[in-house]
Amino acid sequence: MTSRIHRHLLVASLTAAVAVQALAEVSADEAKQLGTTLTWWGAQMAANKDGSIPAYTGGLTKGPEVAPNAKGFTVYPDPFAGEKPTLRITGQNVAQYADKLTEGQKALLKKYPDYFIDVYPTHRTTTYPDSIKAATVRNATQCKTINAGIGLEQACRGGIPFPVPKSGYEVMWNKLIAYQKAEYHISMNYAVDPTGRVVLSSRVRTYSDKPYYRDVDEKSRFGVLISNYEDPPRLSGQMNGIYDYLDPDKNPRLAFGYTPGQRRVRMAPELAYDTPLAPTGGAQFNDDIYLFLGKMDRFDFKLIGKKEMFIPSNAYKFYLSKAEPAHKPHFIDPELVRWELRRVWVVEGTLKQGERHAYSKRTYYLDEDSQLNGMVDTWDQGGALFRSGFMPAIQMWDQGLTYGTSYVIYDFVKNMYSTGAFSNGEGVKWVDPIPERELTPDALVNKAVR
Repeated sequence: MTSRIHRHLLVASLTAAVAVQALAEVSADEAKQLGTTLTWWGAQMAANKDGSIPAYTGGLTKGPEVAPNAKGFTVYPDPFAGEKPTLRITGQNVAQYADKLTEGQKALLKKYPDYFIDVYPTHRTTTYPDSIKAATVRNATQCKTINAGIGLEQACRGGIPFPVPKSGYEVMWNKLIAYQKAEYHISMNYAVDPTGRVVLSSRVRTYSDKPYYRDVDEKSRFGVLISNYEDPPRLSGQMNGIYDYLDPDKNPRLAFGYTPGQRRVRMAPELAYDTPLAPTGGAQFNDDIYLFLGKMDRFDFKLIGKKEMFIPSNAYKFYLSKAEPAHKPHFIDPELVRWELRRVWVVEGTLKQGERHAYSKRTYYLDEDSQLNGMVDTWDQGGALFRSGFMPAIQMWDQGLTYGTSYVIYDFVKNMYSTGAFSNGEGVKWVDPIPERELTPDALVNKAVR
């Protein structure tokens, strides 16, 4: 629970934010709800009508003791390991729960008799450090999008941008800039073809950071993703980097790659939009990474509202699982995925007239407690269901942050699926941010594997 002193500081920040509410669409009355009827980041405090979604009581702040291993990586055990599912949804009873499932999940249940969804009790584990809460309260009335939602003002710093979102773009920005600390993790990327053959596309040592939560860059770079390939041998030593900015019109994405055989850095503008993502066998596009990563200019993102749905949550078992048994011939082992009933923001993205993309529509379902956690359905140009995916999250109680696990994308056209950022139970390594002077592509090449 927030201490009395910290609560006074947060309330003071709220009061200051309310004083300038005229600068944004959020009203003073709405802003006053933060920390009272709404959490500091905008989720409803109260339980739902029947209590199946409990009231928020402060999140998961304590758990089993954790410490870095010999390699500096911390592995988070499952604090809910002893719980059993309260409901199993199969192809036989899917119609009973259809209004709480995505089109993709319904398609899987109907197509595969051995696929199922295990629903567990809901635990609202999300919490943030007090500094993030205070900055989020300030953002509620000061933060604005620019360029018709495509960009974000530089005044939006240090907290969740839109705790009371008014548009689909604002919800998507909350996902893109989910709170994160600088860290390394192992990303194992798999493609499972129509025959059920499991292929390790790549093993990557990934550095990830959100400079948005620090004032470090006059260009307002908000995301850094640097990938050093370790496997398979033909890719070993290759490196890719993606830098994203708050105003992508003024400062477009910087994407680059290094190949040991060529021994030079090349810009990689193709690492965007619907360019097929090679490590997934073409079963994902570049903007499918983490369900969405990129510029929002090709779609109109409309906020449909909020509803109750089953989504993967507190997925410690999935996060800790090993790759070989987890990847079944047609789907991730459903025993590993914990589903909970949650309130989600529903955002519908429709391809703008005159724009090009393989998707005509994409619908996102993002957890109100942590919009990092969610699901997506996409449709092709003929209006048929194309792909569906999910990315659950876990709470890292010693860090005060919600962390995205591996994400899974099912491709109903190719009849295959892929996983990205599969950690293989290897944990996360917290590090100091890479200094600005070392983030140039040429400087980073010296850190490549070979």
